[in-house]
Amino acid sequence: MLEDPAFQELHQQFRTKIDLGIDLLEAAMHHTVPFRVLLFDSWYLAEELVSLARYWKKDWISLLKKNRNLETHSFGLKDTAGTPLQLEGPHIAVEDLVPLIPPTAYRAVTVGDTTYWTFPLAVRLPGLGKVRLVVSFKNAELTGTYAVLVSNRVDWNAPRIITLYLQRWPIETFYQDGKTHLGLDEYRMRSAEAIEKHWCLVFVAYSFLHLDCLPPSPTKGSLPIKTIGEACRQQAQALMQALILYAHEHLQLGQRVEDIFGYLFAKQQPVMAR
Repeated sequence: MLEDPAFQELHQQFRTKIDLGIDLLEAAMHHTVPFRVLLFDSWYLAEELVSLARYWKKDWISLLKKNRNLETHSFGLKDTAGTPLQLEGPHIAVEDLVPLIPPTAYRAVTVGDTTYWTFPLAVRLPGLGKVRLVVSFKNAELTGTYAVLVSNRVDWNAPRIITLYLQRWPIETFYQDGKTHLGLDEYRMRSAEAIEKHWCLVFVAYSFLHLDCLPPSPTKGSLPIKTIGEACRQQAQALMQALILYAHEHLQLGQRVEDIFGYLFAKQQPVMAR
């Protein structure tokens, strides 16, 4: 298949997520974008991207997948009685380590209006070197799902790492709102230029909707007074109201129903062949 010229051309254009992340970081540095800390999810936690961040002297925080291995010789862990645990083998997966952490080792950390129960630990990750982990639960019972944050700054404490990483959350909500309400992933264009135009329209629509969600006199740190979904429903209602009033007004003026509908849905009428 690689011998096919058309396929070979497409194959050469393919870029992995890590490649794209590296390109974005290089572009940010080229355009002197002012930032000190990189925030990215676990998909991008790769040696290549971390090495580039180190080259540009940028700190970083990411999520750590639960199947990632830690070097057991790089840290010590004690049980509830304070006895050091003996870990077998040179590596242990995060998902195997977390159940070994005694509940008394967790500390409550409040960021904004949310309290997390956290356990920080300095370890070595194969390929990434020495890092700081923050295991975080959302309840004091330490039940349910948990997140493991990781940063190159071993001197940062749990509150700082959590506070910084939470700045990524609006990105996640944008993708959710964009796909659910604005058709971000529902396009049928084939060219990169057409897809780019569609994305730009989604970004513009989201920006206006976000402004509509803010209080009339927003101040720094103001929280939205409604969701993007609520704003979309209100806009749809306003559009339907305007449509009904338009039709009513022109009917009152004596215009035929067929003419009104023909005007409103002109773009949906089939084009007759000539």
